[in-house]
Amino acid sequence: MSVPLRIEIMQRETIKPSSPTPLHLRSLKLSLLDQFMPVGHIPLLLFYPRTGNDTDHLAKATERSLLLKTSLSEALTHFYPFAGRLKDNSSIECDDHGAEYIEARIHCILSDILKRPDTEVLKQLLPAAISEPATARDSQLIVQASFFDCGGLAIGVNLSHKIADASTLASFIKCWAATARRSSTEVVISPVFMGACIFPQMDLPISMLPVDLIQGEAVMKRFVFEAPKITALKAKAISASVPDPTRVESVTALIWKCAMSASRSNFGVPRKAVLSIGVNIRKRLVPTLPDNYGGNYVGSISARMEDHDDLELQGIVSRIRKDLLEFGENYAKITQGDDTSLAICKAVEEFGKMAMSKDIDYYNCTSWCRFELYDADFGWGKPAWLSNVLTVELKNVMCLIDTRDGDGIEACISLSREDMALFESNKELLEFAAANPSVSV
Repeated sequence: MSVPLRIEIMQRETIKPSSPTPLHLRSLKLSLLDQFMPVGHIPLLLFYPRTGNDTDHLAKATERSLLLKTSLSEALTHFYPFAGRLKDNSSIECDDHGAEYIEARIHCILSDILKRPDTEVLKQLLPAAISEPATARDSQLIVQASFFDCGGLAIGVNLSHKIADASTLASFIKCWAATARRSSTEVVISPVFMGACIFPQMDLPISMLPVDLIQGEAVMKRFVFEAPKITALKAKAISASVPDPTRVESVTALIWKCAMSASRSNFGVPRKAVLSIGVNIRKRLVPTLPDNYGGNYVGSISARMEDHDDLELQGIVSRIRKDLLEFGENYAKITQGDDTSLAICKAVEEFGKMAMSKDIDYYNCTSWCRFELYDADFGWGKPAWLSNVLTVELKNVMCLIDTRDGDGIEACISLSREDMALFESNKELLEFAAANPSVSV
């Protein structure tokens, strides 16, 4: 299904925290890592099929929408910066401005969308105008609850990347869902927002990340690596230097290999390439940080392939593992304070200069695996499918997320049109991945 959806906006409402934010928490300093992030939103879509035998879908939608709004208001008391507003590139005014909530009716059935998920259709289920900087400043959190004619539901969430990484988003979804279920056995662990104490902010431009390296016209496709295929892929990736490749390392290496192969074929000459892989640093710092530390705690490794390097799976996995180990050793030595922030700034600046070279292909990989997003039960069961489809034009990007069983991996991959034409027909890729299969509900 790739036609525009018939969407009827039923209401737009600003949801404020159920309790006012205390005065001493009214201003939140951004950390250095927050400052690096571009102004924009992290997208997430959660799909829930119809449950029960109710035929009055309109009444059920009204009931569920009210529950979503009430529980969102309560969750915002814990995640109070999400109801605030961005001030320059230095702080969030936690003034209880509120999160934007949109209720929509989608005049089709959910299964039609899930037969062959289409990127452009999925984007319509996320809140409107999410890529506009002005919207990012006005609303740190935007939610769209889309109710289908069949009784199904899609919850679209866009959360400002200035105050959250994927781990923080997952913590928020877990808190919101538990609040909606009114569970008496679950303890909601409040997040801690104190990144600026660990990575003090500095006087920076709006963003020092080389975002322009991945901006540009691109084609986005979905590929699914089921668990048995990943087992076979891991076996192929084993080497003396990496006898135990992980599923994420193996899938990342294969995707990067096939993307580099496509680029080299289109240019007609060997090319240097850099792969930036986001890494959650909470458990890599000394002392380690709890998972409930909210904000951006993401570092990145930069695996590099020279133009004379062979594109061989085992070698690429070894390169990624080596850089990950060195990354862990370096972060274990980090001490908190201004000196660390200055060192990080210099490293980012040097990386930006290197990656800006026109002779180097720059790729970016983000993994959302093991964040347990499929446990997001608001009271009507766990999601049948979820997607972190990109909403802005970015090229040479791969986003990985668990399949519903937790053992496979879905990859959302964005490449130039020319590279994608070769990539999606790569025989080695298709040996292990299925191109946009149907989602069963």
